[in-house]
Amino acid sequence: MLIAFKLKLALACVAGLAGPLAIAPLLPDAGFRGGASGTGQAIVEVRAGNVAYRVAGDFTRNGKQAAAPLRQLTFDKLAIMKRQVSSADYQACVDDGACRALDRGVAVAVDRPAVQVSWHDANTYAAWLSHRTGETYRLPTDEEWAFAAGSKFSDDALPVDNDDPSKRWIAKFERESERITGAEARAFGSFGVNENGLVDVAGNVWEWTSTCFVRYRLDDAGKAMSSTSNCGVRVVEGQHRSYVTDFIRDARGGGCMAGVPPDNLGFRLVREPRSWVSSLTKVLHIARI
Repeated sequence: MLIAFKLKLALACVAGLAGPLAIAPLLPDAGFRGGASGTGQAIVEVRAGNVAYRVAGDFTRNGKQAAAPLRQLTFDKLAIMKRQVSSADYQACVDDGACRALDRGVAVAVDRPAVQVSWHDANTYAAWLSHRTGETYRLPTDEEWAFAAGSKFSDDALPVDNDDPSKRWIAKFERESERITGAEARAFGSFGVNENGLVDVAGNVWEWTSTCFVRYRLDDAGKAMSSTSNCGVRVVEGQHRSYVTDFIRDARGGGCMAGVPPDNLGFRLVREPRSWVSSLTKVLHIARI
């Protein structure tokens, strides 16, 4: 009888028929209180909007380097972590036996990002956090990262000289080499807050995305004739866009495909909106307690 009552209450919660006390457990928290660290991973909801997005990848036309196309993209609201995952938050996953340990040179602290982590490390953490919270967390796509980054997103377009393609690569190297570098990841807030409320976007931590490296062959009209994806290499975003092999933890030691390598590899996660099914599953779990 009691079980039947709890089941009815659970269904009522999902349908929105129960009172505020019954619905309260379903409301999203500001963030997950991460294991031993006890820090909250606050979520920012970026409002729906547009972004001018320079497509990631390598583009050629008639065997020569071509400029990447610029697209206008429209997004619904996006729920993304306000800051990068801290080393203390990541350590909670390590202590739980789910994540690979951080390198010994990385300080474990609540106010420092987890750095020198690979794409696989970031995905493992996302899976662990999803399991712990009942929410769904994942790495952002490069397009989502650009949208959330707002004015901090760097358009990495460079002019193409068909008579001397080397000029483009030299210009790219010079531009990247002029950036402010610093091997040690700084405390949260060192690089300010962007217009969407995200902290330290395009600082000295490059953030992993889920986007694979793609080579495109364009026709004379600029449309893709063919493409080849390499998901062993992923897009990372920071002061500039880069492409890094997915198992690399420190791109300064190798693994960056071209240009000046990123100082530090870290990540922040997107939280997927709850579906009706996931909400029902969570309420049924509460009803069994």
